[in-house]
Amino acid sequence: MRDIIAAVVIAAVAAGLVAAIGNDFYLRILFSICIYLICATGMNVLLGFAGQKSLGQAGLFAAGAYAAALLTTAADFGPWLSLLLAMGVSGISGLLIAAPSLRVKGPSLAMVTLAFGIVVERLVTESTELFGGAMGIYAIKPLTFNGEPLTMAGWAWLAIGLALLVHLLIRNLLVGRFGRAFLSIQADEVAAAAVGVKVLHYKVLAFVIAAVTCGLAGALVAQQNQYINSDFINFHLSVFILLIVLFGGSGSLAGPLLGAVILTLLSSFLARWSWIEHFVNGALLLFALYAMPRGVAGLLSDLFARVGGRGAKTTAETSAVLGRLPRPAGSAAASPLLSVEAVSKSYGGVKPARDIAMSLTPGHINALIGPNGAGKTTLINMLTGIVRPDAGTITFQGRDMTRSPVHAICVGGVGRTFQNLRLFRDLTVRDNVMLGRHARMTNGFLQSLLGLGRRQEMAARRTADEILAFLGLEHVADAKAGSLAYGLQRRVELARALATEPHLLLLDEPAAGLNPQETEELGELLLKVRDAGITILLVEHHMDLVMRISDHIVVLDYGEKIAEGNPAEIQRNPRVAAAYLGTDDEDEAALARPIEATA
Repeated sequence: MRDIIAAVVIAAVAAGLVAAIGNDFYLRILFSICIYLICATGMNVLLGFAGQKSLGQAGLFAAGAYAAALLTTAADFGPWLSLLLAMGVSGISGLLIAAPSLRVKGPSLAMVTLAFGIVVERLVTESTELFGGAMGIYAIKPLTFNGEPLTMAGWAWLAIGLALLVHLLIRNLLVGRFGRAFLSIQADEVAAAAVGVKVLHYKVLAFVIAAVTCGLAGALVAQQNQYINSDFINFHLSVFILLIVLFGGSGSLAGPLLGAVILTLLSSFLARWSWIEHFVNGALLLFALYAMPRGVAGLLSDLFARVGGRGAKTTAETSAVLGRLPRPAGSAAASPLLSVEAVSKSYGGVKPARDIAMSLTPGHINALIGPNGAGKTTLINMLTGIVRPDAGTITFQGRDMTRSPVHAICVGGVGRTFQNLRLFRDLTVRDNVMLGRHARMTNGFLQSLLGLGRRQEMAARRTADEILAFLGLEHVADAKAGSLAYGLQRRVELARALATEPHLLLLDEPAAGLNPQETEELGELLLKVRDAGITILLVEHHMDLVMRISDHIVVLDYGEKIAEGNPAEIQRNPRVAAAYLGTDDEDEAALARPIEATA
């Protein structure tokens, strides 16, 4: 709430300055600050939260500007209607950028968006009949109030109001479900999809948000100047918008404002020396990338934390929370719960899965074991949609999910952890677990944009705290996930998977890297999870753990199933013993060891 009050106070102060300033030059600077702030706010969603690098913002700015120009001149639309339609045109342009950009990442993504900006610039420069060529479009209808064109003070007030509105709407979106989804995509797309985030959907949404805000800014500039040409939309504009976000602090709600104010004032001061301005902008971009990666906002945040003596947040609020797991939606009584029939996968001459068939009974702990390279992780990845099988079928609760996308499999009731930890390391433990609730939350885009998803957020937080208490993690709820000891990180990943409300929980070597005490505690936890009604498929090399807690075991070797049965049957199977010969002596001893009563 404090950030909303701060934004309103800043806007009120800026509006007061407009009333006090009579000089149009200074009012134009204030107008420019708001224009760049609107652009940077949308760009912050794309770059700072979703992690998608774009150098095509000038093209999106041009889409809004030229749309407003053509609608008011060639089509004779009203200026206010043209402003709204220009935003829609820019949103469609964002979709056009997003389509090819979804296939590439990193520098390649930046090049694709850069190409879009260059194409748009050349198009409006060369097309004299439609866009006026280098001369541009004149006589654009300005916005009016009471039938009169806005004065420069009126434009400044309008820009301040729109900048505040854009900030508050985007803030509503980013502080909850959508913000966490964007951050998860930036951190790890595979892990994001595994907790139910529609990765491609959210990437496209980020591009469209950035496009609409840039289009709004472009339309305002065109209508205020009543003139637009290609000089307004060169490559320098894209770099400048990118610099505002990075220098102000990408991923921070305050970053776009800080960057827009500082860099617009600096640009206005250096405007008479254009070569110096470009040099300074380039130097600041390098400085922001290498010396100040969290921008001015991050620097100020660290300073205030030191001055205020703020430490890590306490978790007293979660200490009284009852530890329990959410009940999976629907029924998991169907038997078998999961059926795998003749599933195969090959990579050239390597075949990590060959005609594998198995079925899982609800309410059991099932183990998938075998020597290194047996194909266990490949099978788990096929069950969760990360890898597509070449042949065979995978049926879950009677539904064929062989070709289902990763997020849909999660929504259908399959949760998982990974062999190599895939936590969202820069997010808190609680936010990691709340991301597991993503697909179970129902607040959509418009509801979140308008700040109407508060109840959903509170319910998701409450469930996350209950899961953390169940796993004994309530004391680290507000710590960054990447700052925890390895054993705790393993448990956080388990908590995130449990938050998806799975009927079937797939655990890929959850005891890897754990000491004997932690492994023992993990076994007890998994028995509690099973008793809560969740079926488990466990890939594990710790044979003591497997034999102690498993109800059913499947053994793979070189991509083939060589045995299946209860722990006693697996221990007596000669093919299993042969598969483990020459491997760790402890594994062989564990296979031969009599089963304890707890099994």
